[in-house]
Amino acid sequence: MRTSRREFVKLAMASGIALSVSRLAVAQEPGFEARETLPGRRGWNPAATGMGRIDGVAKVTGAKLYASDFRPADLPGWPSKTAHAMLLRAADATHIYAGFDLSALPVALRPSVVVTAADLARTGIRVPEYYAGDLLCPVGKTPLYLGQPVALLIFEDFDTFDQARLMLHDAAFAKFGDETGPVKAPNYGAFRFTRVGGPTPEAPDVFSPFKNGWVSPGRFEDTGEPIWARLPIPTGQAYAEAAEHGERIRAELAADNPALLVLDREFETQSVDPMFLEPESGLAWFDAPRKTLEFVVGSQSPFEVASAVAYLLGDAEAAVKPARINMNSAYCGGGFGGRDHTPFPLYVALAAMFFPDRPVRLANNRFEQFQSGIKRHAFKIRTRMGVDRATGKIVGFAADHALDGGGLANFSVSVATVSANMAVGIYYVPKVDITTYAFHSRGVTAGSMRGYGTVQSTTALEVMVDEICTALPLDPFEFRRRNALAPDGRIMAGNTYSVSIRTPEILDKLEKHPIWNERAEEKARGREAGILVGTGVATASKNYGTGGDTVLGTVEIAPDGHITIRCDATEIGNAVGTAAANRIATHLGGVADEIALAQVDGFEALDLVTSGDSYAISQEAQDAGARDPRWVPSISSATAASTGAFAGTHAATEAARVIFRFGLWPAALELWGVAPGDPRAREWAKARWEDGQLIFPGLVPLTLGAVAAKAHAQNGVTGAMTHGFNRWAWSQATFTVAGEEWTADIDALAMRRGGGDFVRLDRTSVKFPPTAFNQSGPTYATLCGSLVRVEIDRPTGALRIAKAYSVLECGRALVPEVVLGQAQGGFAMGVGYALLETLPLYEDGPGNGKWNLGQYLVARGSDLPLDRLEVEVLPPVDADERPKGMAEVVMTPIVAALLNAIYDATGRRFRSLPVTQAMLKQALLGDAPK
Repeated sequence: MRTSRREFVKLAMASGIALSVSRLAVAQEPGFEARETLPGRRGWNPAATGMGRIDGVAKVTGAKLYASDFRPADLPGWPSKTAHAMLLRAADATHIYAGFDLSALPVALRPSVVVTAADLARTGIRVPEYYAGDLLCPVGKTPLYLGQPVALLIFEDFDTFDQARLMLHDAAFAKFGDETGPVKAPNYGAFRFTRVGGPTPEAPDVFSPFKNGWVSPGRFEDTGEPIWARLPIPTGQAYAEAAEHGERIRAELAADNPALLVLDREFETQSVDPMFLEPESGLAWFDAPRKTLEFVVGSQSPFEVASAVAYLLGDAEAAVKPARINMNSAYCGGGFGGRDHTPFPLYVALAAMFFPDRPVRLANNRFEQFQSGIKRHAFKIRTRMGVDRATGKIVGFAADHALDGGGLANFSVSVATVSANMAVGIYYVPKVDITTYAFHSRGVTAGSMRGYGTVQSTTALEVMVDEICTALPLDPFEFRRRNALAPDGRIMAGNTYSVSIRTPEILDKLEKHPIWNERAEEKARGREAGILVGTGVATASKNYGTGGDTVLGTVEIAPDGHITIRCDATEIGNAVGTAAANRIATHLGGVADEIALAQVDGFEALDLVTSGDSYAISQEAQDAGARDPRWVPSISSATAASTGAFAGTHAATEAARVIFRFGLWPAALELWGVAPGDPRAREWAKARWEDGQLIFPGLVPLTLGAVAAKAHAQNGVTGAMTHGFNRWAWSQATFTVAGEEWTADIDALAMRRGGGDFVRLDRTSVKFPPTAFNQSGPTYATLCGSLVRVEIDRPTGALRIAKAYSVLECGRALVPEVVLGQAQGGFAMGVGYALLETLPLYEDGPGNGKWNLGQYLVARGSDLPLDRLEVEVLPPVDADERPKGMAEVVMTPIVAALLNAIYDATGRRFRSLPVTQAMLKQALLGDAPK
């Protein structure tokens, strides 16, 4: 089926619903637009002002508004009175649900409307495939997971709602019958990644996922655990071949070979909460006479949210089926992955549909966010690594990962595959065999979160590397240098990285740093003071990009040089607006004056169509689609922090390049009096912007305003709209512009001349990344290394981080202050993950609805080396290096560095997280370090 973005819901979902997605418009309150959207010019350029980010002042003064700040009175045309909704959730997932009892509520506090699973079934509500499972648990079924909603309650006013919520928090409102035990459901996914390199690192692989394809086992135990062994069955030959190579690798590691040092270790990581400051919230209004659903929500994936809601209601009976949906995407107060493809917006929409003509607000408090919000996967990891004693080189690696995915699939499959693909970190390993599977459990759903599978596998790896270096013995930097992946080396999946890999520089920086060089003196000083002092080092490589990143962007320049950007990237604390504003300045000479983010509407001029799944499409189907000049593999995708600078700014940057080449450059030539036939007219690449002036050798500088005015006067290109797709490489297309061939890393283009409308240009050729790249491992990665010094009080086990240092590379840093802020925030999250944060998985965990910050410990200022954390960012390798995604890698090595420092201080190795003060005290009680 071929669908345009505008017709996507109407045709592909057969819903008959018109869909629009936009930023919130100006509200009636004076000055609202300046606070809700990114502020005006006001010295945006961080390099010039030191302000860091364009919304920084609004954030720190409290003027910036987030999704939870909005009320109907803020929105033009909305009724002013608000109803309030809450979800009743089951704190039992081992007994049959038998309904609920609200008799504990006084009559005056009872809801006006109660929505149950029976109501959803009666009205034809559909669950989008991604969220497969009952939105509300039906009577007679065992809840699929702890915290599964059983009913949606709607109250006409806040006071009634607030009092009822307080009473229901501790009431046993849900009734349960016979014990069934937890629901058994299929695994979310299971994969085996096996690579056997050639006789040299440069030689072709014997076997690898990239060469031979990804494989999954075809048989499972009664428990649901995959059967990884090769079975003597005629089917599944692709898996059998991988299993044969993998079992050979494991046999070599298990053999009694005195030439090899082989470690076999188990490691466990815990479930944690993203703990963004703003719990999920939404506001919706179904205007029944107009058959229009309006709603406001903060999400990392606005296009997906709007599409999912349209599917949810697309086959419903007339009373609960809108003819039009308008989703307003507001800023969200932090994401960390936890707002990507969350089911929360579905319940916001349902609340409005079942209480028409009155805006309804659904907003989690912190108890509810703990009970329902997406969590980080708990891992169980077993790793075997073999190192040649004579050379100190890794010869084989085998690991088994088991991920607790909780109640819904979410991104469990993706997290499992990323954890495997990044499991060997910065190292080259000629023989690798990794099994990974994510399973359903009754726990709260786990999914996307900062570090995304890599922080778990890297922690296990780097703790093992530290133990290997101690056992050989071999200097930890020498070991890493001997085993570091070369810039053109094959990663675990068998492909190579396509970006700079700067491991030697990072290792040099770490090794030369005083924290490392002064470790012996500091340890001795600690002994004199009765304190245990230790220093730890760890490195990490983290992929960025998803293999299916899709971007939309529009840039326009006014006659006075005023620059406006619209793009589909969302602001989740990653400062993507600042990054885009600054990146286009390279081409247009000025930082953008206005930016609208989370835009999915407004790109109609491109008239895009799509079909299939970009991750599963065949090469034949892609080639067929590409023959249509409007076809693209995907139209819009979610934003993650690590894709902000790399992907979120890409479409706008390419649009800015078009404006310069075909609008500002011809205008500049006219102002300079350079004739079209002059050789200099073809040398536009030599021009550069300095302080808002266009500089070209031998010619007078021109101001941006003068050039923009001339571009408008001669009806030049003053606006460009682009679309790009990235499957581990950008799509590339050629267009005929003003009689010239223009090739760029985009696949769709529309232009505006002067003050006219946007007009689509059909591409004359296109190259989409081959579908074979879907079986590639990541081709983009950033690196980071960290040093940590800890001081531990022996009697109490209290740990203090005395000093820390992180060094990273991120290509071109679009906003250096934001890179620094991401690194500092990543350090804090790493500390929390390593030492403080943990959630029990099941009945004692957040699914019981009793968890809040009284039990859940996050890193505070007193836990961090606030004035003793140094972050160094390597400069780009050259002036043309593109920005990289780095928001996740800055967290990843912190955890292992802390564990390695604890070992250096205590002689004790910990292989489960978090390592709490109580654990340290118990380990040290009466014992000297070993």
